[in-house]
Amino acid sequence: MCTAMRRLLAITGILAALALAACGTDEDEPAEQTSPAPAAEGGDSSADDKAAGAETGKPDATGTEIVAAESQYGSILFDSKQQAIYLFDKELSGASECYGACAEAWPPVLTDGEPRVGAGVDAKLLGTTERDDGSTQVTYGGHPLYYYVDDPRGEVLCQNVEEFGGTWLVVEPGGDPA
Repeated sequence: MCTAMRRLLAITGILAALALAACGTDEDEPAEQTSPAPAAEGGDSSADDKAAGAETGKPDATGTEIVAAESQYGSILFDSKQQAIYLFDKELSGASECYGACAEAWPPVLTDGEPRVGAGVDAKLLGTTERDDGSTQVTYGGHPLYYYVDDPRGEVLCQNVEEFGGTWLVVEPGGDPA
């Protein structure tokens, strides 16, 4: 093999190893990944929501829906598109402290309108907070909520990970970190 090809293969191998190690440790990886049960038949369809609103005379449901579903960590919060939801234990108030590079890796759970209560979620714990840019972030039990940018639908890859000065944890339906 030529030297250029060897270098390319070495760089590719290093990049693949870095991608695999980007979040968590071997201890964080469960033996078996499980997908959450669908929140409701048909999933999250804004066209269905708008059609239902037109038929019933109720306003369109535009807010982000939060649901509880089973995972390798027990019942935890997901959005209606089966994206796992985390809290950042560094945040001791309802205000977000995750901006810039933090918010790129851990995007906030945003909503247009009031967040919607899905299956297994306590409506009294669901709320919002305003971010510095004026957008509205969903909170649960007073904690601002986040996604992990590389989580596939229905999977939790970054439970109990320390980054950006705190620990990232999935959220149980009672509002506690798992």
